[in-house]
Amino acid sequence: MFTGLIEDLGRIDNIQRRSNSFKLKVLTFLPSQEISLGDSIAVNGICLTVVHHSPGSFSADVSPETMHSSNIGSLSGGDVVNLERALRLGDRFGGHMVSGHIDTTGTVVQRVQDDIAVRFTVEIPPAFMRYVISKGSIAIDGISLTVNTVTDTTLSVAIIPHSLAKTTLQHYGVGSRVNIETDMLGRYIEKLLSYPQDSSDAATANPESGGLSIAKLAENGFF
Repeated sequence: MFTGLIEDLGRIDNIQRRSNSFKLKVLTFLPSQEISLGDSIAVNGICLTVVHHSPGSFSADVSPETMHSSNIGSLSGGDVVNLERALRLGDRFGGHMVSGHIDTTGTVVQRVQDDIAVRFTVEIPPAFMRYVISKGSIAIDGISLTVNTVTDTTLSVAIIPHSLAKTTLQHYGVGSRVNIETDMLGRYIEKLLSYPQDSSDAATANPESGGLSIAKLAENGFF
């Protein structure tokens, strides 16, 4: 589990490509004594497992599924990436719940200066827009951001100077492809609402519940 608060800007040192997967080595200023074999580190929002580490770097394998569902396959040596280590019990929780499992990719269609902020408009597949709400949370390349506006196919976010300087967003322009992870709470609610109401498991858990519905969610203050 991650928070979407970027700890370091790493740099791709080299990539060992295979037919449908690869191994990448990332240079980083993350404290080497706090990185262990098997640790999870989010690279541009993608949860990867450390398979080798040394002072100033770590390596991770990238599976075919990860290559298919994210933009990681387009990385090259020298590219800068967002890095965040997995959340530890007791850490401050400053962003939002980020799993490191990418839903889809989006494309930056507009970048404009908006007073002190830079406003990015990102287009994503319409099928995923149902999980995006104005003033809700979204992770773009692993960065926890607040959604400003939404349309049927786009969302916009406003980036303050600090966030721009500390993340890869500083390098993005029109046409940049980014990883998108929508708010997992929305996906869980959708799953519960679509779950069969005559499920024996649901009936056993609470025989008088009558199932979950929009009305029940509203009744209990979720809307």
